[in-house]
Amino acid sequence: MAIKVTKGTDKRASAVTNKRTNDPEKTAAAILAAATDEFADKGLAGARIEAIAAATNTRKFMIYYYFQNKEGLYLAALEEAYRGIRLAEAKLQLADLAPVAAMKTLVGFAFDYHDDHPQFVRLVMAENMNNGRYLEQSKVIRELNASVIQEVAAIYRRGVKEGVFRPSLSPIDIHTTISALAFHNVSNRPTFSHIFASDTTSTRTANRRQTVLDTVMRYVLTDLLATQA
Repeated sequence: MAIKVTKGTDKRASAVTNKRTNDPEKTAAAILAAATDEFADKGLAGARIEAIAAATNTRKFMIYYYFQNKEGLYLAALEEAYRGIRLAEAKLQLADLAPVAAMKTLVGFAFDYHDDHPQFVRLVMAENMNNGRYLEQSKVIRELNASVIQEVAAIYRRGVKEGVFRPSLSPIDIHTTISALAFHNVSNRPTFSHIFASDTTSTRTANRRQTVLDTVMRYVLTDLLATQA
């Protein structure tokens, strides 16, 4: 995991850094992990640098040394969260699969990743509450996320060419549908479990995963194949 460390000019922090660690990226990664927990749980406004420092056995000024301020740490946590899902997607090797298998693999991955990383979902929810104004300041977020649209577009083009996917769909719309269904399964789990008394067992999750997979595939497949799916 490559993390860009933005260091301040605090001489005291620099001296402590040299004394306590020779691995600034490892230190920054630990801070980001704790920050992700804190921001996902409490949002930007409610999160406390003191809690992040305590969780990492780090002094507050060390956090400011690496990330300058609370907002800088929050943005770094957001970027790292998106980097995580994109790097995991890159390992799927979807270009080696037939279009239908590739799309199914991508949908299944999206569902599983969101289900396994609820903090990612909550962190994204927090930034949506901020109307995306911190991600808007990011210099890398669009580049980080371009790969998923490129991947969906490549799979979709191959599927249309082979006659298995219906034409005139937007790769962004396909990704939005996948993301929305996978995201909702985690974001609305607490409310759904109380309102509808729905269970959160592994069986329910497996059934929901199959529903999401069926929904997306019926959306992209040609009419004939969709009825057979």
